Amino acid sequence: MDISKFKEDLKILSTRVTNLKGNIGTEEATKTSLIMPFFQLLGYDVFNPTEFVPEFTADVGIKKGEKVDYAVVLETIPVILVEAKSITEKLTKHDSQLFRYFGTTTSRFGILTNGDEYKFFTDLDEPNKMDSTPFLTINLTDLKENQIPEIAKFHKDNFNIETITSSASELKYLNNLKSFLNEQLDSPSDEFIKYFVSEIFDGLKTKATLDKFTPIIKKGFNQFITEKVNAKLSAALNTSTSIQEDPSETKEEIEDDGIITTAEEIEAYTIVKLMLKDTVTLERVTYRDNRSYFNILLDDSIRKWIVRVYVYSTTTRIKIVLNDSNKSTYDLEGPLEISSHEKELIAIVNSFINKNESN
Repeated sequence: MDISKFKEDLKILSTRVTNLKGNIGTEEATKTSLIMPFFQLLGYDVFNPTEFVPEFTADVGIKKGEKVDYAVVLETIPVILVEAKSITEKLTKHDSQLFRYFGTTTSRFGILTNGDEYKFFTDLDEPNKMDSTPFLTINLTDLKENQIPEIAKFHKDNFNIETITSSASELKYLNNLKSFLNEQLDSPSDEFIKYFVSEIFDGLKTKATLDKFTPIIKKGFNQFITEKVNAKLSAALNTSTSIQEDPSETKEEIEDDGIITTAEEIEAYTIVKLMLKDTVTLERVTYRDNRSYFNILLDDSIRKWIVRVYVYSTTTRIKIVLNDSNKSTYDLEGPLEISSHEKELIAIVNSFINKNESN
């Protein structure tokens, strides 16, 4: 299997889901236009009813003739059960349905999907009984780079039960950990706050104390993550994350008339530079900060501003305004989401370059 081609095909399918999801209203339409192409991408012959079996019979207890939407069958043995729902439906309420089917077959894997979200289950906790939580969850319209190799393990050319199950346990608990941390960073529990307060504060841990430390701990975690991201991006760029006259002075320390450049602004600047590195030399992408917004420029010219960044002081959310013909404006969850506008940013810079050349 060519992993590069597989990755590209996944991106094409992701675009297809994005373009079609608003026009699909039934389960059958979801199956034929989104789900079957996904399994075809995985190398299965979706038009061969002995390999990709529709309406696979899975008897449950005294109920005979129960059918699961699809079963992937290899060498006459069912290896993956697939329960399909309409793309308009959420998946959480349907987990128990696939749970019933799982224990009646030889299949070691169950997939619950609505054509965009795919939940992968196995039996880590108890043999022949499907776990209540998936070991892998993906959204084709928000696919993460590190998920692609895990999806590739389900390709017909790679499929190996032992290989998948050996990594499923780590995946499951890593995902659970990330979900827990995501929840705690957004809305930390008393226990979470209490643990960190006990590590950094020697005084009495009263309710008032915990309330006082809650925003501090939230801010500390967000800054820590931002600094780690900036360090990684800066290493990739092999350049400083700031422009500075004095090498011993960082931009974050510069204060001019009350203007302080924040970590979020520096992160946005670094991400934009990373996206433009194949379009212009890195030295040509600069920035200027002011009280209202953070300007990212070409050639340090205010007339060649590329994007303006507005940081909301009370959250990690930001707003960006692009210097295109529409002055397109987007609200983002954080600086990393700027990467979804790479093509627009490149087009803006190319417009400046082409204008200079024509002059």
